Amino acid sequence: MRSRPAPQLGFSFENLMWLFTRISGVIMVLMALYALGSALWMGARTQLGLDAVVRWVFFANSYHVQGVENTDLWFNDFWKIFQSVAIFFAGTHGVTGLRVVLEDYLHRSWARVFLRGFLFLFWLFMLLVAIVIIWTI
Repeated sequence: MRSRPAPQLGFSFENLMWLFTRISGVIMVLMALYALGSALWMGARTQLGLDAVVRWVFFANSYHVQGVENTDLWFNDFWKIFQSVAIFFAGTHGVTGLRVVLEDYLHRSWARVFLRGFLFLFWLFMLLVAIVIIWTI
């Protein structure tokens, strides 16, 4: 295995993506804690099992709650936006990590260009499908 050259000082695409990966990881943890706290506050502690609460933290679904009179608390535009932001951070975080790992094993420049293009199209497709699903439910 051949090592890559050291990155240049200053801001480059690699440095910005490294910083984004760290910040997005922290944001995802904070978003999960907020969603868990909100779920427990809105009645999940008495109406749902632990598996449904954890599932709801990442993907709120009004069908998970049977005994709540006001399901608008559970599934409104705020949670759709929240899920869309979570999908954006998680998808971008994951694709960036995958790109870094795969580029460690690719040594030809044409393969890296092809990989970056393919991962960008995959990321875009994944985000569009996820947002369509979130906003049509």
